[in-house]
Amino acid sequence: MGLVLASPGVVHAAYPDKPVRIVVGFAAGGNTDQLARILAKGLKDTLGQDVTIENKPGGAGNLAADYVAKAPADGSVLFMAAVNSAINYTLVRKSSFDLLKDFAPVGMMARVPNLLVVHPSVPAKTVQELADTIKKHPGKLTFVSSGQGTSIHMTGEMFKQRIGGDTPHIAFRGSAPALAELTANQAQFMFDNLPSALPHVRSGKLRALAVTSAERSPVAPEIPTMIESGFAGFTVTSWTGVLAPAKTPADVVATLNAAITKVLDRPDTRQQLDALGAVAVKQSPAEFGAFIKAEVDQWAKVVKTSGVTVE
Repeated sequence: MGLVLASPGVVHAAYPDKPVRIVVGFAAGGNTDQLARILAKGLKDTLGQDVTIENKPGGAGNLAADYVAKAPADGSVLFMAAVNSAINYTLVRKSSFDLLKDFAPVGMMARVPNLLVVHPSVPAKTVQELADTIKKHPGKLTFVSSGQGTSIHMTGEMFKQRIGGDTPHIAFRGSAPALAELTANQAQFMFDNLPSALPHVRSGKLRALAVTSAERSPVAPEIPTMIESGFAGFTVTSWTGVLAPAKTPADVVATLNAAITKVLDRPDTRQQLDALGAVAVKQSPAEFGAFIKAEVDQWAKVVKTSGVTVE
């Protein structure tokens, strides 16, 4: 099964012939929202039409996804999908839409790596040393996250499953309170998006052990990857990309994909992404669809093993 590619069709009016809305499933100011606003500004210039952001937080992005899945399939309403979209496919027991059937993939925008950080009181200087400590002292080291079922939480679950260790989890409402708990030495480690965790590493409040991307981050090239740390295949990124309703005409999807590519090629876009620790990723609609399917499969295994569910 794969995402439904846009069905062939003829656009009778030049696209876009009316304003375009990008719906974000999280509150303003977060990582996904910031990336969406960078994209919207670039698309407005590229498409010659107003492109605005509409925030519909709720259900870890599912409220916004459901809204766009039922929107007109004319390219006027788009969904800013993120890694949580793939996690929710298995995590959420009851959903009114199907990520793999009810959307046409348009293209990815960017990836942001997670950063594995520990409190300085933890003696581990490497990922393997942390794993050994967890296994040697079961139940003693606690990890925190930005919320139950978030990508930050599930990355911790992936690590827990990989090492076969017992380490309790505490969920908070957002990264900021979770990091506050960690820096106060009320917890021992966390996987967090690099932009929010790195300042605490730079200040000495936390120690970085590894990034979860396949390559080192250009923002912090001194920090090794999980793969370099001996954890082959441990690749996780907080990715974002654009989906349209499933029956959106193929030529509209192609126009949008080409416009996104142009935006990502702009020097000002690259500078803004660099500031967020994000790496631009250009993919065709088919490549993005295959990527999402692979993400759904990867997270399904983690979610099912963890036993975590959300109604």
